[in-house]
Amino acid sequence: MVRKVYQVSVAAPKEKCADLMLGLTDKSTYEAWTAEFNPTSTFDGSWDLGSKIKFVGVDENGNKAGMLGRIVAHEPAKFVSIQHYGLVEGEQEITEGPQVESWAGGHENYTFESDGQQTTITAEIDVTPEHLDYFDKTYPAALQKLKEIIEEN
Repeated sequence: MVRKVYQVSVAAPKEKCADLMLGLTDKSTYEAWTAEFNPTSTFDGSWDLGSKIKFVGVDENGNKAGMLGRIVAHEPAKFVSIQHYGLVEGEQEITEGPQVESWAGGHENYTFESDGQQTTITAEIDVTPEHLDYFDKTYPAALQKLKEIIEEN
């Protein structure tokens, strides 16, 4: 896997950025920026340390699908790390086999750094080579959408 880094600077405190990015107070703020990846994107679970979390949406066939992760680090409004370890297909969780071998164990990390006026949100994502172009196109658009959501609220 390749670790990709994407950033956006937002005119808001890091506490607000983390809350709206992760959908802590209102899940719809998370769903709004992640709609860039899938218009039906949401999460099931908790951002608490050690918690299981499912990142899901509806696939092209109308079925629930997504990724299964675990929160391996969470310092509120500073850093959160998700380790992906499986897939969600319908109600089934797939944690082994060829579908997950190429990327299982990969991380998705978010860092929030503020100078008091601006917050830089950094996303570090472990990406398989076949998904590099998709992430390079989609992640900057998603972070721009997140910036708009935060600065409008």
